[in-house]
Amino acid sequence: MTQTVLAVDLGGTKILIGEVTPAGEILTSEKYPSTVVDQRSATEKIKAAIKNYLHHHSIQGELIGIGMCVVGRVDTDRGQWMEIHPGLSDPIFLADEITQTFQLPCWITNDVSGAALAESILGIGQETGNFVYINIGTGIAARVVADHQLIKGGNFNAGEVGHMVVDMRSDDLCTCGRKGCVELFASGLGMHNQTVKFAPDYPNTMLTIEEGKRVTFQELIGAYEANDPLARKVVDQALQAVAALTMNLIRVSDPEAIIFGGGVMNDGWFLNHLVTFLNAKTIRFITKGMRVTTLNPNEVALKGAATLAFMMKKGVKTYA
Repeated sequence: MTQTVLAVDLGGTKILIGEVTPAGEILTSEKYPSTVVDQRSATEKIKAAIKNYLHHHSIQGELIGIGMCVVGRVDTDRGQWMEIHPGLSDPIFLADEITQTFQLPCWITNDVSGAALAESILGIGQETGNFVYINIGTGIAARVVADHQLIKGGNFNAGEVGHMVVDMRSDDLCTCGRKGCVELFASGLGMHNQTVKFAPDYPNTMLTIEEGKRVTFQELIGAYEANDPLARKVVDQALQAVAALTMNLIRVSDPEAIIFGGGVMNDGWFLNHLVTFLNAKTIRFITKGMRVTTLNPNEVALKGAATLAFMMKKGVKTYA
């Protein structure tokens, strides 16, 4: 019987649970409502979702453990979910709680780390052990894999590159306390905020800006292609910011490949335009390509959670 893992992906609005094979095949899966207002509430939601899943789904393989991806900072070795973000911290030994509740070994990691682990086993890692995974969605984060090892840092906070400054002259203040961070210009939320900021200068824009409603990236693309000046300003600014971020990461980590994920990147439009902003000398060692992940973006964290569990069960070190 094939060994399988129960994989759990905690997102802002949903919990995705599935039984996953070592090859990354999802045998069955189901979505449940989630909350990330605090870690205790989220933990209880996770446990309730797992109980429901096990009650309603027949396990098809030999279940060897539970792998889990969560938002925020995670100490995988200790199984501790340290915080959702710096202003929302209530450390919980989540892996132990899940193990005690379900009598299965459990391992946890951050969601972007999970996506990078999935890439390392199921994606670009089959071609190179040196790559950077950059996730651009509502926010921006990245992970560096060097010599097949995921770099986690001394405080399990490596890769929070959304707070890398890309505009020294900017007056835009980030939640981190600095000005000019890439997330302010190029994340999905950042582009919306920039659209609202510059809208008074472009009264004839085709973009519709409504109180309490986000201008989506797809709306910005449509207006950009129609040569709307507001959309052009916001999106070109985002492209320049991500180009600076990408080239900085290349200089720092010397990867052979750059892999992009996240809602902004999924359809390839952003990357197709991004390449025109990159410096040829800086990217000359990217010999294995710069591309959008080939893994299903809706499943990559789930597969990452499973990858973590299989690796940890074997005693394989997943990070540097």
